[in-house]
Amino acid sequence: MYEILSHKLFLIHLIQSLIGMFLSIALLQSSVDKLFDRKGNLEWLSDHFTNTILGNYVPVLLLFITMIEVLSGVVLLLGSLVNILISNSNLLAIGFLLSSFNFISLFLGQRIAKDYAGAAVIVNYFILNILGLLSLLFIFY
Repeated sequence: MYEILSHKLFLIHLIQSLIGMFLSIALLQSSVDKLFDRKGNLEWLSDHFTNTILGNYVPVLLLFITMIEVLSGVVLLLGSLVNILISNSNLLAIGFLLSSFNFISLFLGQRIAKDYAGAAVIVNYFILNILGLLSLLFIFY
């Protein structure tokens, strides 16, 4: 009986970690793009937020979002590995919480810019993120 439970618990940790890795890839790729093409991103975002209350704050907001993406991506990746290797999900939970804040910030920006299609895309990432976070709340036997 213990062997069956052990395999199920490993599978749960693996699924949680796969969600974390998936989101980590999305966040780290996005942040790398922002870091290596800051000028292009700044131009696009400045145009995107023209005539909104965020228009004058695009440079500082881009820096803020980039920092949160890097931090949450790294924490999710490390948390996923720790969760698989030693079944400790604390770091993964922190990563999910940080990335939740990131996705909410991006969603708010898209809604303010009236880019409803862009906002709809972020919902998918947010739902997956919340599912990962919720999976950490339950003890599976």
